[in-house]
Amino acid sequence: MSTILVDNLTGKTSAGSITVTSEGGAATMQLQQGLAKAWINFNGTGTVAIRDNLNLSSLTDNGLGDYTLGFVSSMGNANYSYAGSSGGQSSTSNGSVWNYDNATARTTSLFRVILITTAGGAVDAPQIGVHVHGDLA
Repeated sequence: MSTILVDNLTGKTSAGSITVTSEGGAATMQLQQGLAKAWINFNGTGTVAIRDNLNLSSLTDNGLGDYTLGFVSSMGNANYSYAGSSGGQSSTSNGSVWNYDNATARTTSLFRVILITTAGGAVDAPQIGVHVHGDLA
């Protein structure tokens, strides 16, 4: 096996055009399309705090189970995808799901999520993670 050591990858056709072939060889995709553009791990209880992240500059606690996340580098449009997970010590925070806050418009620089239990109430959780996929500006 060979090892390639580089600091930068640049596509031959265009700077961002690097094609990756699937394991079975039948499909291809652009490398940058498969990369997470942002992710965060944070404590959502008490004093809300970021543990670690990529491309997220701010975390705002808007109230019970309600958070706004801001990007360092903006997304290319507001049609990006995000998913999250949460957990904690109680069954209510472990049973939570993510809902996009439809009252606040998603923008290229921030988005807002609400963490709710399966019973429908908002909840904070001590372990929260979110990842974002889409195009950077």
